[in-house]
Amino acid sequence: MSYKVKGTIVSISDKQIFDSGAGKISFRIDTGEQYNNILEFENFKGADKLDYLDSFTKYNKLGDKVEVEFNLGSNLWTNPKTNIEQCFTKLNFWKSEKIEGETQKFEAEQNTEPANDSDLPF
Repeated sequence: MSYKVKGTIVSISDKQIFDSGAGKISFRIDTGEQYNNILEFENFKGADKLDYLDSFTKYNKLGDKVEVEFNLGSNLWTNPKTNIEQCFTKLNFWKSEKIEGETQKFEAEQNTEPANDSDLPF
């Protein structure tokens, strides 16, 4: 299931590169709601898809108003010392589109290969 939310970008992390060669970027938006107004999204890419992460930082800046499409993801972890199970939830974004100003669009691929380079949104 996919969700959408609108807000203003308030922070963008530096791209993190892991030992495997994969990378991650995250950013936060302020939705303007009274409660629970700051949301953090992340996107992981394999070593062969790191250009998607670079494109996000190229086309999105602090203060941009965006609409974000994302999926929820959760991981269960059991503490081996206490045997207590915890659930960690993440917001994995796959599309970010400016809603005012420039009309550049960023879409992270969802387990599909583009037909050719001309299909890329940037």
